[in-house]
Order: sequence, then C-alpha cells, then structure tokens
Amino acid sequence: MALTLAAATAAVHLAVAGRYDVFRDELYFIVCGRHPSFGYADQPPLVPLLAAGSYALGAHTWLVRLGAVVAAAALVWVVVAFVRLLGGGDAAAWIGGLAAAIAPVLMGLTATLATTTFEPLAWTLVAYGLARAALVNDTRSLLWTGLVAGLAMEAKYALPLWLAGLALGLATTSQRTLLRRGNLWLGVGLAAVIAAPSVAWQALHGWPFVELVHNAGAKDVATPPLAFALNQIVVLNPLLAPLWIAGLAAPFASRELRPLRFVSVAWVLTALAIVAGHGKDYYLAPAYPPLFALGAVAYERAVRNIVARVAYPAAALALTAVVAPVALPILPPPALVVYQRALHLTPQQQERGDAADVLPAWFADMLGWHDFVREVGSAYDALPDSERSRTSILVDNYGEAAALDVYGFAYQLPPALSGHNQYFFWGLRGQHPANLLTVVNDVAQLRPYCDSVHVVGETRSRYARDFENGRAIAVCLGQHPPLASLWPQLKVFI
Repeated sequence: MALTLAAATAAVHLAVAGRYDVFRDELYFIVCGRHPSFGYADQPPLVPLLAAGSYALGAHTWLVRLGAVVAAAALVWVVVAFVRLLGGGDAAAWIGGLAAAIAPVLMGLTATLATTTFEPLAWTLVAYGLARAALVNDTRSLLWTGLVAGLAMEAKYALPLWLAGLALGLATTSQRTLLRRGNLWLGVGLAAVIAAPSVAWQALHGWPFVELVHNAGAKDVATPPLAFALNQIVVLNPLLAPLWIAGLAAPFASRELRPLRFVSVAWVLTALAIVAGHGKDYYLAPAYPPLFALGAVAYERAVRNIVARVAYPAAALALTAVVAPVALPILPPPALVVYQRALHLTPQQQERGDAADVLPAWFADMLGWHDFVREVGSAYDALPDSERSRTSILVDNYGEAAALDVYGFAYQLPPALSGHNQYFFWGLRGQHPANLLTVVNDVAQLRPYCDSVHVVGETRSRYARDFENGRAIAVCLGQHPPLASLWPQLKVFI
C-alpha cells in the first residue's frame, strides 16, 4: 500500500516536473552549487550541490526536480509507516498517505527543488523517530533521527524551530523520560556535527542569514493571525481540515495515542512562533503530515462505515484535483490564467510584489528567463568589439544573475555581477570593467556614475514576475569610480 501511494505520487510529480522552466531559486542553486562551499549567504549547501549535480547530468528541468519527486513520494511512504506504528489499519494508511500526497501546499513545496522541498519529509521523519522510541522503545531510532536532523540542517535552517517544539513537547508530557536516553543526546551530537560546517561558514562570514531574516519584513506581507489560520485550512484542502484537527486532538482524547501528545504540543508551539514572526503560509506546512497520521488512525477508529471511509478521501481527492493547477505546473500559462479567474483561485499574497503578477508568484518565477537572457544577450552582442571585452553585466537580483550565468553561454556572456545575497560575496568575479551593461528601473540613477548612458532595450515577458518587466537595459560607458570601490554599497541581503 505504501509503495502504491508513493509510486502514484512520484508519477504525478514526474509527469509535470518538466513543464514550464527552471524556477528562479533553482537557477540560483545551480550557480551556487557550481561554486562548492560549506555554506552560502541564504542557505546551507545541500540543495545547491544537488541542483548543480542534477543539472550537470543534462540541461533538463525535470532532472533538477528529480530530488523533489523523490521527496514527495518518500513523505507518503513515511506517513503510512507512521500510521502503522500508531496501530492503524489499511483504511487509516490509505487516508493518511493520501492526505500527505494531495494536500495542495505540500504538493507545491515539492513541485520545485528548493530549501523547503525536504522539510515535510525531514520534520515527519524526526517526529516518527521519536514516536518509535516512545511507543516501541526503539532507542536506535534516536540515532538515525539525529542523522536526519543534521542533514535537514544542511538543506534549510528552519528545523530548530520544530526541534524546539518537540523538545518542549517531550518535557511537558509523559514522554519526558526520552530526554534521559543516552541515544537521544548522541543523536543531538550527530546532528550538531553534521550541521557544524554550514554554521561555521555563517559565523566566519558575519552571519548573513541572520541579516537576511531580519530584513525579510521589507518584502513579506504580514498576515493577521486569523487570516493566517483560515488560509492554513485553504492551502491544505478544507476537506482535510477535520483530519489534521483530529490528529491534533487525538492524543488528548485517546489513551492509545496519549504517548504522542508531544507532537501536538510541538505543532501548537511551532504554529504560535510562526504566526508571531509573521511567517508565510507554507512555513508551517512541514508540521502537518504527523497530524495526518494521527488523524487517520482516529478517523479509522471512529468511523466504521465502509462507504464513509471511501467517500471522505474520495471527496478530498476530488477537491485537490480542482485546485491542483494552482499547486503544480499542469496547465499552460494562458489556460491557467483563464482557469484561475473562472474558479476565483487567488492565492493569499505572501510578498509585496505578488499582487501585480499575472500568475501565482511560484509559477511566474519559472517563466520569462529565456526572454530575459535573450534581451540582455542581444544588447551585449550588439556592443562594438572594442567595448564588449571591457564591459561587465550588473543586475539587481540573484534570479537575473543566475539566469544569465546558466543560459548566457549562447551569447558568450561574462559571469554576471550582483550585490544580492551570495553574489555579493563573489564580488567582481575577476572582472575590472570600464563599462557596464545594466538592467535598471531608473536610468537617471546611473548617470552620476557614467560618462554616458544609452538605453538599448527593455525587459518584457508576458507571464514573468511583474517587477521583472518594463525594466531598462542600459549601457554605462566610462563607469566611475571603479566598481570595486562601490561594491560595498551594492550589498542587498533580503
């Protein structure tokens, strides 16, 4: 059963993995991974190395996302295993596994390769490992739980939030005895050792990730607590709400599930922390699969009617099928625009730049990059030979820079320059330009730094992010003072 659900999940994700184009962050990860390091300004090294390695096997979008396909399928398998650990039968296994497969926000997290892609799997594995120790006294599970936690920290730095919730959940429930197990602390030590290189990199570079988190408020939309809670119901599929709410309550209502109260406490504490920090809707998504497992077991025990056991997951699946085109790149962009308008499927705004986009931001960020590179590449190619070799390309953000680095080989473009996140640390990348080819919103801002400025083009792609459209492509001849002296002023950590 677990393999069947996992295989079906993998098949769906693989079928759409090659649609659209490489996502903004995926392009950035590819470039970061081509510069192997123990860390980067805005993420640990695991995802960049995986992205670069996958893309090196072939320049195909589906290859970059193969790790995401595996993560989606593995999550389903782990949730089914979790259900079985809790004593659930076939009905609970189907419902729990299906919920993990079809919750739209979880589908979206595994639609691309990102630092969030492995979070649902990692958070669920950590909870599962602790549950094994609590229910069947499998203390060896505490060791591999530490291994999972360490690897997860090399993918994204958010796991300590969930670990803190679990630790407080253990300390305040009957499972506090786990805190005295030697293998638990060996697992903690193992996780710390695995995570140490990336943390050390951050320390040696002035904790750029901390600065990024501090600056996030400048672009993120603060969502009121009630709106956040209601949106959680929406993005997880409203028909699945009774399941995860039952999972949250079940350890307090069922004697058999009482040892898992620490999971419910961890979810509540994690949710409160995310709401207090004005986190985005998907920040809490990795904490739901354990609740699906608990809720599925509770549902199976409460509902004996075979028709109800079939009808409920079937209805949830049908609703997900309706909203799936907003979670996965299923429809062509023109059809998706019509579909969204017809069904009024407007996602909650997460960042300030989202509102003006034609498509949801996560799709718009997959589109327009070849147009962007063609426009910039054509402008660079049109420069006189005598000037081209003395001209560098300077752009505002890592998406633009990474697109030029990944796709710019056709135009023999130099390495792109940007002050955004990791690109700031790479500096001038061996270049000492006399001229700049830039992509800017306001050409007037260039004039004090150039002998002359000429607008040679404009960015335009129908379905790209709105803020990437209508930008001037300008040539700055005789750039002064030297770019190296201006570089500290170009730093943007956000």
